[in-house]
Amino acid sequence: FEEGLRIPPIKIYAKGQLNATVLEVLLQQCRLPHWNRSDFNAIVAACRTAEKRVKEMCGRFGVETYCAALEAALGRNQDAMRTLFRMTVPEGEKLTFEDYLCDDGRGFGPYKLKCSLLRTGDRVHLDWTGTDPQAFGSINYYLNENLFKMFFGVYMVMVFDPQILFNDGFYDLVDVTIPEGTLMKPTYPAALSCRTHALGRMFDVLGGLLGQRQPEFLCAAGFSSSPHLMYSGYDKRNQWYQLFQIGFGGIPGKPFGDGPDGHSLWPSFTNVPNEFLEAYFPLRIERYATVPDSGGAGKNRGGNGVEIVYCFLEPGEISIHDDRWFLPPWGVNGGEPAARSRKLLVRTDGTSEPLPAKCDRVVVQPGDLLHFITWGGAGWGDPLDRDPALVIKDVKRGLVSPEGARKYGIVVTAGGQVDADATAALREEMRNSRGPLPVFDFGRPVEELRRTCKAETGLDAPQPPVFMLRKTASDAPVQSLETV
Repeated sequence: FEEGLRIPPIKIYAKGQLNATVLEVLLQQCRLPHWNRSDFNAIVAACRTAEKRVKEMCGRFGVETYCAALEAALGRNQDAMRTLFRMTVPEGEKLTFEDYLCDDGRGFGPYKLKCSLLRTGDRVHLDWTGTDPQAFGSINYYLNENLFKMFFGVYMVMVFDPQILFNDGFYDLVDVTIPEGTLMKPTYPAALSCRTHALGRMFDVLGGLLGQRQPEFLCAAGFSSSPHLMYSGYDKRNQWYQLFQIGFGGIPGKPFGDGPDGHSLWPSFTNVPNEFLEAYFPLRIERYATVPDSGGAGKNRGGNGVEIVYCFLEPGEISIHDDRWFLPPWGVNGGEPAARSRKLLVRTDGTSEPLPAKCDRVVVQPGDLLHFITWGGAGWGDPLDRDPALVIKDVKRGLVSPEGARKYGIVVTAGGQVDADATAALREEMRNSRGPLPVFDFGRPVEELRRTCKAETGLDAPQPPVFMLRKTASDAPVQSLETV
């Protein structure tokens, strides 16, 4: 309830007339109302443009023809997706996969996200039963069933058959169960402002769920989170400034190649140019680079994470919104997990302090440096099968260190070339000393990570969540659970 305004469904436009009073009430709840007014006007303009184009098509071809074309597009999608489900999802066999959010920002975690998949005939049932109860911290994500159908359909199309024309024609073939009172469907009141962690992790869960029966189609984990940085305050002119920046991590290794370094899995997302940041906000970018060896080793390497060093030029406050600092992104088909995220604040007096992945209102002064380091993407396939020439190329580009090359069984000479004899011996030794390669490599057990967390990260490990029943005012059956 810190700054929220709950607004019921209401028409801002009625019979073509703007309800200016309602709009002004909404804009008064925003820190930067001129930004939100511009967004609102853009949405209205887009709707009017769409309306105009639809009317043009109906005028040209007739309403019946237009509607028939819509039905044909929906029917074509349903037929294609029905075939795709039958080809890729085994009938009558329930598949299950689970992954975790590292913490809730209040010292508890990890929190489990669990999803199962079952096909019966043409119908597919996706079920989030087994997901942890909602958290008191702000990591809950209120997932709409139709929105999840869309996510599921997009994933199926992009992984298995990108030629399918995507629309919601297949929705009738998919049933979704999301139990109330869980992280994915919390009951009121529940904190939701950091929900993009669960949104990002959902794609890792979908990857593990849909690919486990066909490992050749598996992608490693790496979407994992949506790292945000907020920086705000008043500048020398007593003008309010507020930066809201989304960062990127490493893209996971794929069946058909390496994951890009420091990239976004969201379509059409690009980074904010450093020149823009420095021109419009009181900060300077001291460093912007990928982090060597942060991508998981594999036949196809996971993408490296990114280190951005911000130098703050005005007094202000920062907030950080990230994950994958405790549990690393997992590798597949013998690929290794990736490096975890880190945040380090270096003060002007030389002292430094590790910051949690989720923290609010950290006071900063001019000259303070924030090292904002994101997670990498995990690896795909046996690292010992990677082409030595690709490893050497990565070493020369600074993406893999000579020491990191040994994860691939590659020995690098002082001149930056492959030592063929030493490499052959090292690879043979590594193959003989290991057991069967796992389909999924989640890294070290959680309890071991808890024991080593302070030494490795400088932060206390999250404590296991404890859940307590909370009855409703009407004494109805218990649906909601809170973290204590």
